[in-house]
Amino acid sequence: MSENCIFCGIVAGTIPSTRVAETDRAIAFMDINPGTTGHLLVVPREHSTDLRDAAPEDLTAATLLAQSLVSRVIDRLEGATGANLLSCIGSDAWQSVFHTHLHVIPRYPNDPLVLPWTPHPGDLDEIKTISEKLAQA
Repeated sequence: MSENCIFCGIVAGTIPSTRVAETDRAIAFMDINPGTTGHLLVVPREHSTDLRDAAPEDLTAATLLAQSLVSRVIDRLEGATGANLLSCIGSDAWQSVFHTHLHVIPRYPNDPLVLPWTPHPGDLDEIKTISEKLAQA
């Protein structure tokens, strides 16, 4: 546990939350600043800054819990037709709480949530060069 981490406080029960599901290694609770109705957060119980720092078994537990919640969101929330699963790593990628977490964001036709990324065709030569850098052992 990290003393100044709000999610560690939620895990410990010293900060109130609306829990939806939990396992021995991860918990899921409602986001109090939701992007859409039903927005959830899934966090490992053990503190880590982001998924690069998380123990594999904690990341696995959080991912499996998020997977089950995606199904619940689509099946149980009226009008939900999909979901985004999002992990933000670093402040430039919108991470505001530095405890590994996954957002499960229900999506609805015509919902107001707009991510700031608009896909457009990339430069194929650049894509190939970057893939070679990333594929190296």
